[in-house]
Amino acid sequence: MAAMDLFGRRWALRILWELRAGPLGARALLARCEGLSSSVLYQRLRELTSSGIIASSADGYELTRLGTALGHALRPLDEWAITWAQEQEHNDQ
Repeated sequence: MAAMDLFGRRWALRILWELRAGPLGARALLARCEGLSSSVLYQRLRELTSSGIIASSADGYELTRLGTALGHALRPLDEWAITWAQEQEHNDQ
């Protein structure tokens, strides 16, 4: 249940999603996550780092082996979300 508590925190999954393609610095993450405050970003980065899901590197923050595995596990959820959004759009027409 601890994992669900962590992932349920605001911005946690978005940060992981943004790191899926490679390392990013804090400024790049802030730019990609419109509305995210720097204090919340740094809090989430600390939490995700201490949980072993991301690591700090010379290039910024990056997914660890566990973080990459989590990304693979989230792909079906992303596919479902795309289908859901398309159906919502179709229903609104």
